[in-house]
Amino acid sequence: MDPAQEAPKSLSSVRHIILILSGKGGVGKSSVTTQTALSLVNEGYNVGVLDIDLTGPSLPRMFGVETKQVHQSSAGWVPVSIYNNSADPVNENGKKTRGNLSLMSLGFLLGNRNNSVVWRGPKKTAMIRQFLKDVVWNGGDSNTPLDYLLIDTPPGTSDEHIAIAEELRYAQPIDGAIIVTTPQQVATADVRKEINFCRKVNFDVLGVVENMSGFICPHCAECTNIFSSGGGKQLSEQLDLTFLGNIPIDPTFVEMIENQDNEEHDGKKKLIDLYDTCELKPIMKNIVEKVLDKNLPSRLSS
Repeated sequence: MDPAQEAPKSLSSVRHIILILSGKGGVGKSSVTTQTALSLVNEGYNVGVLDIDLTGPSLPRMFGVETKQVHQSSAGWVPVSIYNNSADPVNENGKKTRGNLSLMSLGFLLGNRNNSVVWRGPKKTAMIRQFLKDVVWNGGDSNTPLDYLLIDTPPGTSDEHIAIAEELRYAQPIDGAIIVTTPQQVATADVRKEINFCRKVNFDVLGVVENMSGFICPHCAECTNIFSSGGGKQLSEQLDLTFLGNIPIDPTFVEMIENQDNEEHDGKKKLIDLYDTCELKPIMKNIVEKVLDKNLPSRLSS
C-alpha cells in the first residue's frame, strides 16, 4: 500500500473514533464534546480529545488546562493529561472506576489565548494531518490502547473537514459522527448540510443531540424552553436518524468550568469531580449510553 494511503500510525492503538460535528457555530459543540469525554471517563474508558477547531480552540479552557504545554517525544507529540487514574482505587472487578483523559489542541501551541490564527486552507490542512499522525495517544505504551478518541471539529464543512475525511478514509472502521444542533429551524437547516457531508465522505451518523433545549433555573431547577424545543428530534425522525437526547442550558455547568482547578489548589477540585453534582451528568450519561449500545466494532479487532 502507498504510505500516503495508510492509516496514521498514531491511531494504531485507538479502539474507537467519534467526530463531534455541527452545521453552524454557537450551538455548544465544545460543551457537548467536553461532557461526552467526562461521561466516557466515568464509564471507565480511556479517552483522548483532539481539538481541530483551529480558529477557535476552546477545549483547553473548557478543561481548565490553558497554561499547560504539549511535549515532544521520540514518538511524537504527547497530549496534555486532564485526568490520570493511577491513584484511583479499583472496584470489585479489579478495574478502575474511571478512565484516563488527555487533550491535544492548537490552543496549547499559540502561547497566548488572545492570539488569532490567520491561516489559509493548505496550512490548516497540514496542521490537521500533523495532529492525526504525530500525537501519541497511548503514551507510547502499546499495552494501554485508547478506548475513545473524540474529534471536535469547527462548524460547517470547511477545509478542516475535508482534511479529516481524507485522513480517516484509511483509518476505517471509525464509529461515526455525533451531530449537535439547537432547536431553532435556522440551526436544523444547517445540520442537514452537515449530514449530507457525512454521507458524501462515508461517515456514519451516530445520532443527533439537541443542545440548549431549555434553560434550567439555578434556583428552582425548573426547565424553561427559551429557544423552543423538539427541532432536533423532528429532524432525526425526518432523516431516519437516532435521536440521542436533549441537553438544556445549565448555568451551574458554566460555573464549574470557571471554578475548576485541575491542580486542586485552595480546596478547589478537578472538573471531573465537580461534574458529579451537575444536573447535566445523568442526561449526558443517557446520551452516551445510546451510543455505546450500538456495540460498534473496535478498530483493533479488525
